[in-house]
Amino acid sequence: MLIHFWGVRGSLPTPLKNAQVQAKIAAVVSRISPKDLESSESKMKFLSSLPEWIYGTIGGNTPCIELRSKSDELFLLDCGTGLREFSVAGRQPENGHYNIFLSHFHWDHIQGFPFFGQSFSPNSKIDIYTPFADAEEYLERQSSLPYFPINACFESVKNQLSFHLMQEGNPIEIGGLKIECHRMFHPGDSYSYSFEEDGKRFIYSTDVELQTSDFDKGCARNKFFENADVLVFDSQYTNPEAAKKVNWGHNSFSSAIDFASNWNIKNLYFFHHEPNYDDKKLDSILDAGNNYKKYKSNGNLNLYISKEGQEIQL
Repeated sequence: MLIHFWGVRGSLPTPLKNAQVQAKIAAVVSRISPKDLESSESKMKFLSSLPEWIYGTIGGNTPCIELRSKSDELFLLDCGTGLREFSVAGRQPENGHYNIFLSHFHWDHIQGFPFFGQSFSPNSKIDIYTPFADAEEYLERQSSLPYFPINACFESVKNQLSFHLMQEGNPIEIGGLKIECHRMFHPGDSYSYSFEEDGKRFIYSTDVELQTSDFDKGCARNKFFENADVLVFDSQYTNPEAAKKVNWGHNSFSSAIDFASNWNIKNLYFFHHEPNYDDKKLDSILDAGNNYKKYKSNGNLNLYISKEGQEIQL
């Protein structure tokens, strides 16, 4: 499996602000010396030494992840504004077939759908999977007046779309991948998805507020998470912020570490980043997470910050 992140931000799109760009430039100026400018090699060495929050950016698009199987079957997980980035990147499958899995229908997870250019092509075949029975109605309403300026938008893509109702406990198989869904606590519900190929398992679990019952190893349905190779997980808040936002449907990064440790996860990717957190703040959260896991994990857990353009080969 190849996993590519197109959108990692939660709640709403978050472009870089002028002040944030200026802060990055100021940080570079404060670190550079004449020696760093002597040659192309010294310049590259200097750039490679910069912290990631200075040299790059996490990204501001809302959730969308691309997954490809070894047979090149294409899966798209959620349709946030990151879907538009995928749409213009030239990574379309030769057969024109797209499998879309939707966790739920809050705005940040469907904002990109009306801008998915490939859906307008009569050569595209788009299969949409979700446990929500009214998925077609939700997307049609979103792509119509007064929410979208082209009232016939959905009608023009409808022939390319097929909707499939998933059920928890009933796995399906597509392109050699075993796929399961799992309901988690979030206002209106949100569903996590597990993708398994050749004994490797990737789980996408966004928009989750963990409950005590989620840690119960005696509950058979919770085995969904056990021993996953990669878990992309809602880690929107710090602990103080999570305490102020109980029942908002999101999670702190430290609770995500507790959960991943409980279920023997190998690699945890913080996801659905708080829009008020800039790159420097998110970098500090990863540092805090690595310090926290020294006391909470079994030592086998690796932590990462999800960022646009990042790829995982599994």
